[in-house]
Amino acid sequence: METPALKKSKPLNMALWIAQIILGAMFLMAGFMKMFTPINELSVQINWAADLPKLTPFIGFFEVIGAFGLLLPSLLRIMPVLTPIAALGLLSIMILAIAFHFTRGEYEAIAINIVLGSIGAFVAWGRFVKFPLISKA
Repeated sequence: METPALKKSKPLNMALWIAQIILGAMFLMAGFMKMFTPINELSVQINWAADLPKLTPFIGFFEVIGAFGLLLPSLLRIMPVLTPIAALGLLSIMILAIAFHFTRGEYEAIAINIVLGSIGAFVAWGRFVKFPLISKA
């Protein structure tokens, strides 16, 4: 039998899963693109990639790791505490991206950083505080 607290948590749990999947997909796509697209092609889509050809795949690597961290621990229920930690890591990347774009005068890029960072903060809060997942083991 479900408790009232669990019934109230079902919509939140669903929202957290949706947020994790969206955020994971976004960072997985962006990270793989930064890691495997040649810089001359990537700089057409991301104007700063040509200025930082060594940093771009480095950022992409951590975006991919963060995406896997958002999804795999929760899905497999193996060390699910890694999910909110990954969300905080991606939030940190977005905070740094906001500062980076601000210093370069790329204000139009800041909006997506704020949205993705906010989703990361929501997942971190939800999985740490409101609806932490229980490990299988």
